[in-house]
Amino acid sequence: MRRLWGGALVLVLAATPALAGLDTSPRPEPRPASEPFQVARAEPASRPAELPAALRPAPPRAAEPERLPAAALARSLRPQPRPERSFQTAALSAAAIRSQPANVLTAKRGAICGDDRIRGEEIAPILSQVQGCGVDRPVRVTSVDGVRLSQTATMDCDTARALRRWVTEGAKPAVGKKGGGLAQLEVAAHYICRPRNRQAGAKISEHGRGRAVDISALTLANGSRITVQGGWRDPAQGKILRQVHKAACGPFGTVLGPESDRFHQDHFHFDTARHRNGAYCR
Repeated sequence: MRRLWGGALVLVLAATPALAGLDTSPRPEPRPASEPFQVARAEPASRPAELPAALRPAPPRAAEPERLPAAALARSLRPQPRPERSFQTAALSAAAIRSQPANVLTAKRGAICGDDRIRGEEIAPILSQVQGCGVDRPVRVTSVDGVRLSQTATMDCDTARALRRWVTEGAKPAVGKKGGGLAQLEVAAHYICRPRNRQAGAKISEHGRGRAVDISALTLANGSRITVQGGWRDPAQGKILRQVHKAACGPFGTVLGPESDRFHQDHFHFDTARHRNGAYCR
């Protein structure tokens, strides 16, 4: 019995150093209660030693953009064609229409009434609330056979053609080379809706139908003027004016001058009204 207890004691004493070693092994220190929880971070690895610049590899080149052939590039730089009628064209057209004078039908200018020697423009029909006034197909005449009009005159084409014929066959030959020749006709009246001689109750004048034009003077190339009022009774100028007056009978249906009545002392009245007994010339 004593031997058993002695052996056990020996075993206990032999195990004591091992147990003591276990108690003295390192243990993790407890964290303070107030320190927040932190995730452990890995220490950065130490950087390798840098190579000399001569030994460093060249950086990779960026990919170059694809280059188009020269022909394709030229085509890509060309502006695309506009539509046939763009908004810009419409705007320009609207601006052009607004800039035209009243009653202008088209932008066509130059020769009119089928005669290259009549210059002017076509305009829209002239309407009137007054019965007997208005022109279905009026034109605005600026010159006839190279002779200017002092103002643009509105009339129909029959009257414009009669005026051109009178200038070519009558007025130009009558003036001849005097003062360098005939350069301008001074227009006293053309289209206007009014009664004859501006007398109340009278019939509508041929002016109101676009069939009449009044001429008050002839201007020569050197600037001198032969006026109806001042030259009719002058020996030199009167001869020219009487030839001019006579030459109008034929192209025009009505020709009135200073010897017709008190209303035509200072101008010639020409119109294309036709009368049963032929031209009416006074």
